Amino acid sequence: MTTARDIMTGDAECAAASDTLVDAARKMRDLDVGALPICGDDNRLQGMITDRDIVVRCIADGADPSSVTVAELADGKPVTIGADDSVEEALRTMSQHGVRRLPVIDGHELVGVVSQADVARHLPEDAVGELVEAISSAPSST
Repeated sequence: MTTARDIMTGDAECAAASDTLVDAARKMRDLDVGALPICGDDNRLQGMITDRDIVVRCIADGADPSSVTVAELADGKPVTIGADDSVEEALRTMSQHGVRRLPVIDGHELVGVVSQADVARHLPEDAVGELVEAISSAPSST
């Protein structure tokens, strides 16, 4: 069985909950990614922040991204996958929650992120099509 650990991008860097949105945007730019896990002082996952969140939930509302913190945009409990869960479980979780990226957790530790592209490389084409359709029809995807 192929697991989330097998296909994830490891060494995921976090945005600190206290970082400003400008800090997070610069980190995204430097890492060439569109999303970052949000980690608290205890290194526990608190959510995800996307480039879209910064634009739609801050800049478009006229807020100052240099004064808004990442934690202010963290919504509830993040959707995650266990490191030893199957790729099929990752597909179900992404489809059910309409997300493009899943933080991978081993115990309470963030060990990586599985993206839609990671899953697509390891599943049959018809399953990938279902994932893309489910995510595309979701109200807001991360």
